Parts: sequence; C-alpha cells; structure tokens
Amino acid sequence: MKLRNRINLYTAVMFISLFILLNGAVYYTFSHVMLESELQDTTDEARQTVEGISRTDASVPANTLLRAYMPVSGMLQIVKQNGQAAAAVTAPSQGHLSEYPAVFYEKERHEIVEYEGVRYAFVSIPVVWEGGELASLQMTESLERAEEALAVLRAVLVAVTVIAMVPVILSSRWLSNFITQPISSMIRTMGEIQRSGQHKKIELPKKSKDELYQMADTFNHMMNLLQRNYEKQGQFISNASHELKTPLTVIESYASLLKRRGKEQPELFDESVEAIHSEAVRMKNLTEQLLQLARQEEQWNVELADVHLTPLVEKSVQAFQKAYNRGVTLQVEEDVILRTDQQKLSQLLYILMDNARKYSEASIQVVIRLQENWAVVEIIDQGIGIPADELASIFDRFYRVDKARTRKTGGFGLGLSLAKEIAEAMGADVRLESKEGEGTTAQIWLPLTDSH
Repeated sequence: MKLRNRINLYTAVMFISLFILLNGAVYYTFSHVMLESELQDTTDEARQTVEGISRTDASVPANTLLRAYMPVSGMLQIVKQNGQAAAAVTAPSQGHLSEYPAVFYEKERHEIVEYEGVRYAFVSIPVVWEGGELASLQMTESLERAEEALAVLRAVLVAVTVIAMVPVILSSRWLSNFITQPISSMIRTMGEIQRSGQHKKIELPKKSKDELYQMADTFNHMMNLLQRNYEKQGQFISNASHELKTPLTVIESYASLLKRRGKEQPELFDESVEAIHSEAVRMKNLTEQLLQLARQEEQWNVELADVHLTPLVEKSVQAFQKAYNRGVTLQVEEDVILRTDQQKLSQLLYILMDNARKYSEASIQVVIRLQENWAVVEIIDQGIGIPADELASIFDRFYRVDKARTRKTGGFGLGLSLAKEIAEAMGADVRLESKEGEGTTAQIWLPLTDSH
C-alpha cells in the first residue's frame, strides 16, 4: 500500500473511531442523566404520596386512596410483610404490571427495572398501614418517553456520524496529499536525475519551519553537495590524467629512443635511463599523494598525545636541513605542551618547509609563537610569493601558482591540499599570508591544551 493511501486510511479510521467514541460517550452520559432524573422524579412523587396517605382519613378505601396518587403511566401498590399486595392500582395503559412480582422491602429502595422489554422507575418506601402494620408503598412508572427521546438521540448521533464521515474522508485525503507532496516531488526529481543524469532540486514555493520543508531543503543541499563533489571528481580525474600523461609520454619517448639507438650510443643510454628513472620517481610521488588525498577523514587514524612543541619542531628542522642542505633558522618565543598527533604534525611541517624550499633560494625561517589560545608555527620564505587573487585557490588540488617552474621544482599542486586535510584531521588549521615578489608565510594554528 502506498504511503498516501496508508495515511488516508489510518487518518480516516482514527477520526471516525474518535467520533464514534465521542458520540457514544455523549449518548451514555445523556441517557444516564435522563434516567437518573426520571428515577428521582418518581422518588419525589412516591414520597409525596406517602405524606399524602399519612394525612388522609383511615375511613377512605385503600384503592380509592391509591388511585388519587396513581402515576399517569405506571402502578401504585401497598405490599405487606408477607409479600402480598394489600391494595394496587394500575394505569389503563400499564395493566400488565399487575402481574409484576410483589416483594416487600424494609428499607427505602429506588432503581431502574426492566419488565417485558420495557424499563421502569421503581421506588419502594416503608409506610405504616392499617392497624399500625409496617408495609411498603411501591411506585412503578414507565420510562417509555425517556426511551423515545433516547431513540431520537441515537438516530441523530448515528446520522451525524455518517454525515461526518464524508468531510473526514475528504480531509484525510487532502492531508495525505499534503504530507506526501514533498516526498512525491522528491521521487519525481530522483527519477528525472536517474533518466537524465543531471542534478536537479525540488522547488520550494514558500519558506516554512516544518519537517517537510526541512526534508526538501535537506534534499536540495544534498543535491548541491553531490553536484559539487561530482564536479570536483571530474576536475580531479582530469588533472590527475593530465599529470600522469606527461611522465608517461617522457618514459615512452625515451624507451622508444633506447629501443632504436640505445645500443649504438652509450651516452644516449645513460640519458634515457636517468630520464626514465626521474619520471618514474615523479609518478611514484604523485601516486602516493593521490592515495593520501583519497583517504576519508576517519581513516587518518589520528593518535593524540601530549607533545612538547619546541623539541618536535627542532627535530623536524634538523632532519630537513640534512636532507636538502638548506639553511633553516628557528625562533622560539615560548615552549608549550600540545595535545596533538606528533607524526602528522611532523609531516605537516615537512610539507610546508618543502614548499618553501621549492619556491625560495634564500634561508627559511621557522617561528613558534603564542596568540590567545593558539600556538602558531610560522614557516617564512623569501620566494616568489603568491598573487592576492590566487590565495583563495591555493589549497585546491593540482593548483600551482608558478606553472612554468613545475618541471624544475617537481611539484604537483597537491602538497598544500594534503596539508590542509592533515591539519583538519588533527583539529588544527593552516593559513597562508603572501605578497607577490616578497615571500610567503605559512602558518599552522594549533589549539592549546587546558593545562597550558
């Protein structure tokens, strides 16, 4: 069953059931109040009869006396202690009540009884009868009028219930259509996306704060995210293909040259082997960086521990100096203890120092300073710098400022993108400040621990 029909069915059944229960409660309450009122009226009438009999002269015949107080639609009788009726009078329309069993009651009694399918208000009150004998005056009065009124009420409530089913069914159908409209729209949009292969969004005619609007709005945000990721994926594949194409072309060219003339010309053999080896190393580095960037954030396996920042930076600087024989100066304002991933912070420092090495021939300066609740590590070079209009794109994959020097520096445009993702996985931040022709300052912002 479709969700729309299910909502329609459940809503209609719920409202109709509620309406029936409500009408049933109304009928039960009204009938109870009406019958109790009728019983109370009969009780009052019986008490007045007892008072009237007690003031009447004893010479008046019993039947004549009772007939004076006889109910319009019922029976009045005197029942002795032995259970026999001393006197009884019955309304013309209630002659069959004379056959109703007579029972003596010592105490006052009033209740609703049923005889031959008809309900009666029955009241029994103790009374002193002839000769000072204790007897029971019993008045029985028909409730037919009350029953007729209740029958009319039942018919009205049933009619109202049946008539109310029509708007209930229509309103439940409208409600089901209203609730499922965004879902239906989402299904149609998904179908169009599946058929056309294009990302589409659900139209939102008016802004609201209900869950249906939020669901449609979330779907649109998801479509935007998918579209951006799809575009990035396409760009990534295109750039990766372009980056791999160059070294593969070089390797193929030198391999063909070796195949044709490598044996006759030893100097050509050495040149070709060196070029092939160099391009193979470039492809290896590119592949490693691509694999690192393809990992999800939860797969970085960050291991946090308390680390002294200054010794860690000193160790990384010394290793970098020995590896590239470059001058690196370290300036420490204050040593701090951080809770971070030591290995990944070292990798982050290496990436930024290596980036400074590629685009600067001068000495590299590393500064450790504090700013509010952050420890800041700055890697400062005096290289070519970055134009202001390109700073916003510097962390994009495969983006390079100095494209003409790519072959010389060996860069792929992946280092800063990788650094950004490592920093985010650690809970840190990477920022760049640069002026074209003057140099670049790369900053690692690390949050301080509470113990600092």
